[in-house]
Amino acid sequence: MSAPAPLVKVVGVCGSGKSTLARQLVAQGFDARQVSQEHSGVPDLWRRRHPPAALIYVEASNEVIRQRYPHLDLTDAYLAEQRRRLAHARAHADCYLDTDGLTPAEVLAQALVCLGSVVSSHLFSATIQKRFKTCTELCQSRNFKV
Repeated sequence: MSAPAPLVKVVGVCGSGKSTLARQLVAQGFDARQVSQEHSGVPDLWRRRHPPAALIYVEASNEVIRQRYPHLDLTDAYLAEQRRRLAHARAHADCYLDTDGLTPAEVLAQALVCLGSVVSSHLFSATIQKRFKTCTELCQSRNFKV
């Protein structure tokens, strides 16, 4: 019987790529969940109920967010408020990923590298190393930056 997958929580402003990254991590075998911290007034919502083995904070510039969601009226003030609500999570994040100019595969590769370097659990590290090797090979075969 194998150990349960490590819990990874993903937070970030709307349009930063947290949903995409969480789905990719699940596809890699992680128990990854996105937390809608940006909509909450509870600063440590991300660690309540089930504290994660790792917390990933994803970010994107206001310009990129607006390009990703052109149909929404995402003002600077609205995005600044989301970042204010995310301040506690950002301060405690194990990984900080700026997704501007990156493909989803490149964001995943960076997340796996970061997760492999910050988590001390032997099982978790071994799991990440195996998945990182697979992801690295895939990214290199497609000429992505790793």
